[in-house]
Amino acid sequence: MSTLLQVEKLSKSFGGIAVARNVSMSLAPGARVALIGPNGAGKTTFVNLVTGALAPSEGTVVLDGVDVTRSRVAERVRRGLVRTFQVSRLFRQLKVIDNVALAVLQREGLSGKLFGSAQRDSAVEAEAFGILDALGISFLAGRRVGEIAYGQQRLLELAMALALRPKVLLLDEPAAGVPHDQSPLIIQALERLPQDIAVMMIEHDMDLVFRFARKVAVLAGGELIFKGPPEEVSSDARVREAYLGSYAHGRR
Repeated sequence: MSTLLQVEKLSKSFGGIAVARNVSMSLAPGARVALIGPNGAGKTTFVNLVTGALAPSEGTVVLDGVDVTRSRVAERVRRGLVRTFQVSRLFRQLKVIDNVALAVLQREGLSGKLFGSAQRDSAVEAEAFGILDALGISFLAGRRVGEIAYGQQRLLELAMALALRPKVLLLDEPAAGVPHDQSPLIIQALERLPQDIAVMMIEHDMDLVFRFARKVAVLAGGELIFKGPPEEVSSDARVREAYLGSYAHGRR
C-alpha cells in the first residue's frame, strides 16, 4: 500500500526547549489514526509542523512522494494536506452552503470572486450541497451559520475541509466544545468520510478515539511513546503513566 504522508524525525525547539523530538509517522490511504496525549504533549505543535504553520528545526515531511518540508501552508493544501482547527473558523453571517462554496472556490483559485445569490455558480453550489448531503447536514444548507447548533458548526467545518479535496485530513479535536447529546453527530460524520482519505485526529474524548481509530499514536513531552492498535494502547505501561490513568485501568 502506498504512503500518502511520511513524517521523519520531526523536531522543534523554542529557545532551547524541545516541543517535538524526532517524531516519525506515516499515513496510508484509508488510515484512521488518533493522536492522543496529555495537555502540553505537543499534539497541536506536531500538526502545525506537518501542515507548515511552523517550520521544523529538523526532520522532513513528504506528501504523496513530494518533499513539502519547506513548502507554505497554501502549497500543502493544494497538494492535498488539509486540517481543521480546535477553534471554529466560520463565516457566521453567511449561509451554511455559502461557507462550503467559498471553500470550493478557494480550491479552484477563485476565492476573490464575488459570491452572492446573483453570481452563484450552479456547479459550485451543486458540489457544496453534495458535500453537505454526504455528511448528513444538507437540511442546514439555507440556514445562517450563527443560527445552527455548535455541533452542526463543527460538521460544517468538516464539510469545508472536504471541499478542498484532501488526500490527508488532520482533525484538531473535532468534538471540542460539542455538547454530549450532539457528539453522535460527529461520530456519524467521521464514519461517512471517504474511505481513500488518510485521517489523523487529535482528540481527548477516549470513547470517540476508540470508536474512530484503527491505530493510536501517543505523544508525551513531544515524543512519540506508542504507535499501535487501539486494543493495545490501554495496556501499555508508558501510556497509562503518561495519560490514560484510570480510563485505561477501567477498560482492562
